[in-house]
Amino acid sequence: MSGNETAASPARAVVNELIRQATAVSIGGQAVLFEGPPGCGKSSLALALIDRGAVLIGDDAVTLTEEAGRIIASPPPNTGGLLELRNIAIVTLPATSAPVALIIQLTPDAPRYIEKADGVQLGNIAIPQIQISLGTPADAVRVEYALRVHGLDGSAEKPA
Repeated sequence: MSGNETAASPARAVVNELIRQATAVSIGGQAVLFEGPPGCGKSSLALALIDRGAVLIGDDAVTLTEEAGRIIASPPPNTGGLLELRNIAIVTLPATSAPVALIIQLTPDAPRYIEKADGVQLGNIAIPQIQISLGTPADAVRVEYALRVHGLDGSAEKPA
C-alpha cells in the first residue's frame, strides 16, 4: 500500500484509511482509479468520463477506506470536488464516494491485449488492475468496457 495510513474513527467502522495518489471517478456506482505520472492524462480522462455520465471522486488524490469487505474511494479532505483542467482552470464539480472496482495504470507501454487483469492488494482486498495507453478518441469508452470486463462485480451475487 502507498500513502500514509492513519487510525480510523471507530464511529465509521473503518479498518484502514489512506490517501492514494490517483484520480478517480464513479461509473454506475463503481470507482475506477487512474494512476500514472503527472501530465499523463488522468484528469483529462476523468473529464471525458464525467462528460459521459461518471461522477468525480477525486483528482490527484483519493481517500481509501476498508469497510465491510470493500475498499471505498472518497473525495480527499482538502481538494474534494476540485478537478484540474490543465492550462484552463481548476473547476468545482459534484463529488461522490464508491467502492473501488478497478485500478488503471496509464502508461504508453501498456500491452496490446490482456486476457486477465493483474491484482493489487489494498488492505485485505484484491483489486483488479490493468494498464492502458491513452491517445485515441475512444479512451473513455475503453475505460467503461475495461470496468465491465475486468472490474469487480459490485453486486452481491453474479447472475447465473
